[in-house]
Amino acid sequence: MMARAHRVVTDWLASAHPVPAQARREFAVGIALVPTGKKFDAIRLPAPIVHTAAGSEDPDVVAAFLARTLPGGAVIHDAYGVGVWYYALAPPGTHAGWRAPDAECLRPGTWLGVPRPDLTARPGPHWALPPLRAGSVCAAGAVDELVALGRNGGTLTPGAAPP
Repeated sequence: MMARAHRVVTDWLASAHPVPAQARREFAVGIALVPTGKKFDAIRLPAPIVHTAAGSEDPDVVAAFLARTLPGGAVIHDAYGVGVWYYALAPPGTHAGWRAPDAECLRPGTWLGVPRPDLTARPGPHWALPPLRAGSVCAAGAVDELVALGRNGGTLTPGAAPP
């Protein structure tokens, strides 16, 4: 990522924190804790749903699928712990209307570990689909379609558009 674009995205992510300078300091070492709800909401997606929808667990295949399915958005992959999760950044306010089963939109004010924009590989939380500009959020409807695709075993339901 070019230095200026990296700085713009970092500033946008940090601006979600009550003390943006603290978030910038945390980004300097890798991951900042940032509350949801101000600049973005976050939809927690179980890895099996994402992998089924993508037809693969391979990180490069999943990244390409996410780029096609959620254009202009950003998705964190958190592979720590027992569960493996993806977090799709969504427009603020998404939580109020989110109803998709098997995927939770975090309540506003939930603290989320957000990697700095250039962390795009393991180990630890990283961007499966990195933010390329300020405001890189996924359309909630597109995330809902991804969840439906993953729940249906990677097959489209009649009348659904392909990802």
